[in-house]
This record gives sequence, C-alpha cells and structure tokens, in this order.
Amino acid sequence: MVEDQRLLQEVGNRVRSARKKKGLSQESLAHLSGLHRTYVSSIERGERNLSVLNLLTLATVLDVDAATIVASLKRAPKNNV
Repeated sequence: MVEDQRLLQEVGNRVRSARKKKGLSQESLAHLSGLHRTYVSSIERGERNLSVLNLLTLATVLDVDAATIVASLKRAPKNNV
C-alpha cells in the first residue's frame, strides 16, 4: 500500500508540474478537461488512482505525452498465492 501511495503521489506531482508549466489553475484544467476541480486536486495530491482515459484527457489538455506522466514508474505485481 505504501508503494502504491508513493506512485500515485509521483503521478500527481507530474500532473501538477505540467499544469503549472502550462500556466493553468486547477479550475482551468478541470474546465478544459471536463473533470471536476476537486477530482483534479485529489489527483495532484496522490489521493486518486485515475483511469487511463482521464490520464489521456489530462495529458492532451496539458500538451504532454501521457507516457511522460508515468515514465520510469514501476509497480511490483501482487503475489496472489
């Protein structure tokens, strides 16, 4: 769980960084992406495990490749024995 939280926080940090680089507020990003501002905020805080579709939407609005948001992040498989 701790590892999952770290990964979500890193994704959130990357979304926040891209948003700030583009000069957008959370409200503006939410409006342009069709998402709620509180959802965008919770993504940036690492509290939400966003869907691939929402990741693609945010990346498109932010003019970044979605792959850059998750680049170099790895998650170990769960041992379901």
